[in-house]
Amino acid sequence: MARVVLGVGASHSTLMNTHWDQVGHTDRAQLFRDALADAREAIVAARPDVAIIVGSNHFRGFWLDLIPAFTLGVGEVIASGEAGTPSGPQRVDPAFAQVLAQHLVEAGTEVAISARLQIDHGQTHAIQYLMHGLDVPVVPLVINVFAAPLPRLDRCVQLGRNIAAAVEAMPADLRVAVIASGGLSHQLPWPPDWRDPQGDDEEFLVQAWLNGRGEWEHYDKRRRQIILAAQPTIFEEFDRAFLGDLEGGALGRYASMSSQDIEAMAGNGGQELRAWLVMAAALSFAPGRTLAYAPMPEWLTGMGVAVIDPAATP
Repeated sequence: MARVVLGVGASHSTLMNTHWDQVGHTDRAQLFRDALADAREAIVAARPDVAIIVGSNHFRGFWLDLIPAFTLGVGEVIASGEAGTPSGPQRVDPAFAQVLAQHLVEAGTEVAISARLQIDHGQTHAIQYLMHGLDVPVVPLVINVFAAPLPRLDRCVQLGRNIAAAVEAMPADLRVAVIASGGLSHQLPWPPDWRDPQGDDEEFLVQAWLNGRGEWEHYDKRRRQIILAAQPTIFEEFDRAFLGDLEGGALGRYASMSSQDIEAMAGNGGQELRAWLVMAAALSFAPGRTLAYAPMPEWLTGMGVAVIDPAATP
């Protein structure tokens, strides 16, 4: 019987690639990077046959002309390669992904599918640091966390549970890892609502999100300038509480929260924690283990790494 054998949650930030030499908190930065290496070793030890990578989209693979709540890559997967992340075709398992999609739809989670999916650092940051050198195919699952209206958090939990059920229903003896990429708390200088942009920067970003299909690089330089000019906003108390709930197997309590609740507690970047809820639900909210937490204002983000290993849970 197939089964989910490991869950991993890890923050992402392209500034880790492009601004390492500008880090003031070098001990914190190295702590986070070392934890990524430890999480990779946990993946190696779990011996997965395939890894489902759950993450957000940052308007390099999806745009406002069409942005589903959940999208599963069931065929070719192309990485954008922004800011030093992997680029080009990725190793995938279309047969597994297509069966997974069928099971999810039949279970009541209507994921969109893409036979030629473009992903960005919402998934490729994990590929770069957690899957480097591993001969394991990936199946990307992209969650809309930045273009309102966002999927409800309880629907994300249901998605995770349905992933576990779908895997267990497969006849092959497969070992599956579920990796969540994103979070923890941070605040991006993006419009609070794309439908009502305020000022030149927000107008520019909405135009980039609407018209970027096929030419996202045309908008990328100014986008990066807007992000780099942002004031770091990290909610360290929330981050530590969230990781504590992961360790206690209590992340299910976030299912009752709204998008407004999450933004108030963790900033608009905290909406990426939906990926962690999907991952934890796929592991039945088993207690996990935090490998590192590093508040990194240089990267605008509270950076965390954690694992949920059901084999290590009494």
